[in-house]
Amino acid sequence: MRKSLKGFFKLFYPNLCVCCEQELLNNEQVICSNCRHDLPIICYKNFKKNKITNVFAGKTPIEMAISFLYFNKDGKSQQLIHHLKYKNRQDIGSLIGDWFGSLLKKSKQFEDIDYIIPVPLHPAKLKLRGYNQLTLFGKQLEKQLNIPYKPNVLVRTSKRKTQTFKQRFERFENASTIFQLNDLSLFKDKHILLIDDVLTTGATLESCCGELQKSQNIRVSIATIAFTE
Repeated sequence: MRKSLKGFFKLFYPNLCVCCEQELLNNEQVICSNCRHDLPIICYKNFKKNKITNVFAGKTPIEMAISFLYFNKDGKSQQLIHHLKYKNRQDIGSLIGDWFGSLLKKSKQFEDIDYIIPVPLHPAKLKLRGYNQLTLFGKQLEKQLNIPYKPNVLVRTSKRKTQTFKQRFERFENASTIFQLNDLSLFKDKHILLIDDVLTTGATLESCCGELQKSQNIRVSIATIAFTE
């Protein structure tokens, strides 16, 4: 009976690949094997000196910065991010967090991280969307790396209008002083992994770092799902 109901459900609500919309096999989740192999995963030789860390050079002191995927416009990575952020496909964050986390664990570069902190949404946007797209991503990193995930310590204090058509310097100015750290003592002498979905100009992450660095002797590293060159 259960199998027949499952088959009936799949007939009208097939489990499709987020990227190519082909029906997934029983052993596939979120994306099919073909699309999985086509994802533009970033390979690292140096976690402290790479394209991602260069974004923050001379702007804010960080230990390491890494991203899992290149964000290709109209590509598979953009489809994943779009469905994660706007289509309530939180299972994408879980899948990538597990996958990315396993790679970070194997690298042994993050064994001294004390806490994982997400870039927060403004409460109004969180209420409208109903979820933070980073939650399951962060929780899977927590599981893989055995590092506590702390989602409510850094908060966003003001909403920000869309920045699509703003110049680079305007973005940095607009991103300043919009975050607040609730407990400065919590991160004293700690190494924090700050996570976000997509790294573009780095303005938002730089603003977060500025607030986090009010904690005495804090060290900050950054990990994002995708990176836009």
